[in-house]
Amino acid sequence: MQLYLFVIATVVGYVACYDPNWESLDSCPCPEWFDKSKPGIFVHWGMYSVPAYATEWISRYWADKHKDVLDFINRNFPGQSYGDLASKFSAADFTGKGSADIVKASGAKYFVVTSKHHDGYTLWPSTTSLNWNAVDIGAHRDLIQEFKEGITEAGIHFGLYFSQMDWFHHLYISDPHNKTTLYTDQVSLVQMRELIHNYEPDLLWSDGDWERPDTYWKATQFIAWLFNDSPVKDKIVVNDRWGAGIPGHHGSYITGTDKFMPGKLLKRKW
Repeated sequence: MQLYLFVIATVVGYVACYDPNWESLDSCPCPEWFDKSKPGIFVHWGMYSVPAYATEWISRYWADKHKDVLDFINRNFPGQSYGDLASKFSAADFTGKGSADIVKASGAKYFVVTSKHHDGYTLWPSTTSLNWNAVDIGAHRDLIQEFKEGITEAGIHFGLYFSQMDWFHHLYISDPHNKTTLYTDQVSLVQMRELIHNYEPDLLWSDGDWERPDTYWKATQFIAWLFNDSPVKDKIVVNDRWGAGIPGHHGSYITGTDKFMPGKLLKRKW
């Protein structure tokens, strides 16, 4: 009798388990909320909003000495480095509720904001980005938490954009030479788990993946954890930017690369 009861409990408590490979992960159905939540709004906001020039890529163009960027900086921020501008990212006029009111008035059903772009500056107090996040320098506030509260209280699905790469992090720079994955292990995976545990987003929009393969990012292992064991396993949606050659092929839905135009109807969500 005891064995019989154990078997029944096991069957009733069974949950689909996805293996850390693309074939298995692609079999995970996209959560129903995503089909019912159109349109969405995607916002890029970070300390690159201080110079507000040459897009969110300004730090890359600045480091690469693009003439127009250097001329702009010399006119407007003479003698300063990109890092110096972080203290000016005050977010003085921002409130989560105010942003949510605008999103709701637009009719959007889901919202995605940049938690970190390729410059590595995080809008939450990551343990991996000391003195390079919105709590330690700039706004001195957890902006992701404020977005989360405002957006979810408005009844809108909440998503987070996350850049895998960090152009200027020493481990990201040194890993290829050393044939290691220290940046992935000690930074990007840690940051994504922080975002999932602390903010429980409905959608995780990966980017900044293209310089390295999915094996470097340990993408399938992370997504398997998302789908199987994470606190958002029953609702999470992921896009397809998880390593060189992956966009357009895997994920809950596909975005392709920037300016992707398939030119035909696709069988998968995009």
